[in-house]
Amino acid sequence: MPIIEKSIDVDVPVRTAYNQWTQFESFPRFLEGVESIDQPQRTLTHWIARVGAVTREFDAEIVEQRPDECVSWLMLTEPRHEGSVMFESLGSGRTRVSVRVDLGPSGVVGRTGSALNLVQHRVHRGMESFKEFIEGNGRETGSWRGEIHGGRVRPDPVLGGPCVPTWPTG
Repeated sequence: MPIIEKSIDVDVPVRTAYNQWTQFESFPRFLEGVESIDQPQRTLTHWIARVGAVTREFDAEIVEQRPDECVSWLMLTEPRHEGSVMFESLGSGRTRVSVRVDLGPSGVVGRTGSALNLVQHRVHRGMESFKEFIEGNGRETGSWRGEIHGGRVRPDPVLGGPCVPTWPTG
């Protein structure tokens, strides 16, 4: 299974970096090829993206989300993949943002190196663009501080344990 990983240090506090990442509607401002993202539910995002002349629509479920720690997702439609972004405070108003995307064995990306290179380039460039975006703004455009565990919104924080994606089985 192809896995893409990228970490980048940003010159904003962890709360600011995390808060901005929860603003999915702003992703087209820094992610190449993303035309729009809607969030009809706290645990569901609907994406419209363009690769060359092809426009694709797909849905992703947010399966794990903890303020200032992580956001993990599972694609519900093609192209299927799962991933997570982790936030680590480096002190002095700096944060390490690390993304991991597991593309799985199926689909075009799983079969061709050129498709894998395209996705890897987009992930790496997206992280660099996120850094430019959040540092240029100096603050987040909004926030959502709720928690999601196992694909369900939790009204009260769940304490303890690592922030590990909990992919649904079956």
